[in-house]
Amino acid sequence: MAELTTLARPYAKAAFEYAQAHQQLAAWSAMLGLAAAVSQDDTMQQVLKAPRLTSAEKANTFVEVVGDKFDAQVGNFIHVLSENGRLVLLPEIVELFELYKAEQEKSVDVEVTSAFALSDEQQDKLAKVLSARLSREVRLHAAEDASLIGGVVIRAGDLVIDGSVRGKLAKLAEALKS
Repeated sequence: MAELTTLARPYAKAAFEYAQAHQQLAAWSAMLGLAAAVSQDDTMQQVLKAPRLTSAEKANTFVEVVGDKFDAQVGNFIHVLSENGRLVLLPEIVELFELYKAEQEKSVDVEVTSAFALSDEQQDKLAKVLSARLSREVRLHAAEDASLIGGVVIRAGDLVIDGSVRGKLAKLAEALKS
């Protein structure tokens, strides 16, 4: 996984810098998301792996599939990826592009998993506290997992805050073993 990210990084950075310079972050985000979805299709995977097709033919097929949903610059980007044999990296490129975009916009997606459903008031309060702690606009996504027994697990990028009863019991068990 780290190798794919390393290969995808220069392409994601170039796409981000172009989109930012032309004030098209949202449009590029949408088009790259579509490109990543298309690249994951089973039929498209066969096309991308076909040894008899040239890189230009692969890129042209890819662009034809999405039709007019790409602008000329994204079409050129697809051709560059194809020439370098990197079309299979599109999901990683999109992931990195979205990270750059979130950093630029000073926003973060936060996943909150709780044992019980959180009320709207609790979600708003949690979003405000996390926004202050992370110094970013927080987009909260709540989910339920009864196996947590109680409490919450918060994931914001690399940060994980485990305030669940299950997590505390696991720490206690580990402490007792040592």
